[in-house]
Amino acid sequence: MLKENLKDYTLILASASPRRHQFFKEMELEFEVRLKSVEEIYPSELKAAEISDYLAKLKASAFKNELEAKDILITSDTVVWHKNESLAKAEDDIEAEIMLKKLSGDWHQVITSVCFTTIERQIVLNSITEVKFKNLTPEEIRFYIEKFTPFDKAGAYGIQEWIGLIGIEEIKGSYTNVVGLPTQLVYETLTKIIE
Repeated sequence: MLKENLKDYTLILASASPRRHQFFKEMELEFEVRLKSVEEIYPSELKAAEISDYLAKLKASAFKNELEAKDILITSDTVVWHKNESLAKAEDDIEAEIMLKKLSGDWHQVITSVCFTTIERQIVLNSITEVKFKNLTPEEIRFYIEKFTPFDKAGAYGIQEWIGLIGIEEIKGSYTNVVGLPTQLVYETLTKIIE
């Protein structure tokens, strides 16, 4: 079991996301949270998974020369990709409403890249999930934004919240990836790293 095999390692999760913390707890993995402030700017020519891969690596670079022999650093980034455009975190109500109107009645991709860094190597993997929203009414969009203030989420929504429950028609791929962490991919990769 991974939990037993990890007992000599320190798993460092560089994320403030309560959803990611919860997933690690539910996978029965002991971890510590270490946070660094990183300006999430990427080259404009990058698209889709290239963006999240780049940002996951950028977040790891903030810990350069700080890792010890048995440390495994995990950094990640989630991108919502729709019609050749990245929908990041909304700044305010207006931006959130614009994003949700774009996603309404259409498919989009949720891409989460996870970067695993040790003093010996770095592995970057990503998971892509296709998500389809029903046609959301203006009232549904406004209610969701006012009640749930989804400004900490890419694409201005959380699939695990009200809007996901009433608005998601179909999903192809990992559900946990849409929440913010492809848990099966993380578990499998950690197992390989410590083999």
